[in-house]
Amino acid sequence: MKLILAIIQPSRLEAVKEALNTVEVFRLTVVDVQGFGRQKGQSEVYRGHELTVNMLRKVQLQIAVNEDFVEPTVNAIIAAARTGPEGRIGDGKIFILPLEDCIRIRTGERGPEAI
Repeated sequence: MKLILAIIQPSRLEAVKEALNTVEVFRLTVVDVQGFGRQKGQSEVYRGHELTVNMLRKVQLQIAVNEDFVEPTVNAIIAAARTGPEGRIGDGKIFILPLEDCIRIRTGERGPEAI
């Protein structure tokens, strides 16, 4: 089992959800997050003064999958979250973490069956 954390642009969320549906990944958690990477924030002009906003709004997807679904899930996220054919800085990141255990609260099932 793996936990996939994907940080993407909020505007790409619907496209990513549709792409995940096509590879039969239907369970995910969406969290609003803020951060910055290579973009290092952005400058905005407000009432004539330039302000530097160094925390950009992003969306984090948390997806627990069994081993067979890792590559299809990652490929779907990459294809749908990328802006333009080659992508741009700020498109996001994907992290794949080992998932030691999963427990379905309702039934008490554990492991891959609980996902």
